[in-house]
Amino acid sequence: MKVAVYGQKFCEKNISYFNQFIGYASSNSIEIYIEKSFFNILSSFEEFKNLDFPVFSHYKELTTKNFSLMFTFGGDGTILSAITLIRDSGIPIVGVNTGNLGFLATFNKDVFIKKIDQIFNRKFYIMPRSLLSLETSITNHQKFFNFALNEIVILRKEMVSMITIDAYIDNEFLTSYWADGLIISTPTGSTGYSLSCGGPIISPENQNFVLTPISPHNLFSRPLIISDDQKVYLKIHSRVKSYSLSMDTRLISLNQENELYIRKAPFYIYILQEGKNTYYKTLREKLLWGMDQRN
Repeated sequence: MKVAVYGQKFCEKNISYFNQFIGYASSNSIEIYIEKSFFNILSSFEEFKNLDFPVFSHYKELTTKNFSLMFTFGGDGTILSAITLIRDSGIPIVGVNTGNLGFLATFNKDVFIKKIDQIFNRKFYIMPRSLLSLETSITNHQKFFNFALNEIVILRKEMVSMITIDAYIDNEFLTSYWADGLIISTPTGSTGYSLSCGGPIISPENQNFVLTPISPHNLFSRPLIISDDQKVYLKIHSRVKSYSLSMDTRLISLNQENELYIRKAPFYIYILQEGKNTYYKTLREKLLWGMDQRN
């Protein structure tokens, strides 16, 4: 078995967990490949200065080496970054939460070590997660990945004026949003930026997207859930003739003449989790549902 390992940063308190991970892999003849930048971070620690694992740095290496799993060490942002490497390869992600919230990185460090044998034997549920894909009406010369696991966000570039976003669903005019921006979110992303702007929580098995305006000028402009087989077409009007576009954690700037076509991506990201119904447990624990936090 071959597994890939990815992270964006590493701290000393996680050394023992990582040592147990690589120790288990070595004793069970599991080949570990570490993403090159993360390998360099690990090698800066005295305990890992003699690390001797092969490295990888791009998508093609993942698709040609027949990896069974990718382990990410970090938080949800680490997984969002990892999908730019995984793309449509179908490699399941095991998210080890060494960060803060951990909606996607569902295995905390202690649980991960206790259940590492079950994880390597893939005795957990693999949840497919839908993505958004983006096309622009004008060729964009900035290098960016045209898909998002959480959300695509259109944002104003200046702080003193709104933008206007003309929205169409399957070529039928929906409305003009006068707002600071608009979020198009997947079910996975519904607990992120969209939620903080008043959007609904959508469980990941649902086949929907949600359009959530950001600080709309019209108070009757509310989040809208649509089927994920529908296509969204957006025209943006801005006083400064440009706007910002983010796809998960990646940000670019586009001219207002550049119109957007958003639809469901033709592939899924697969995430390992403890069971099919653990999503609601995650909501309770991460959002503190039913807990009295008063002093």
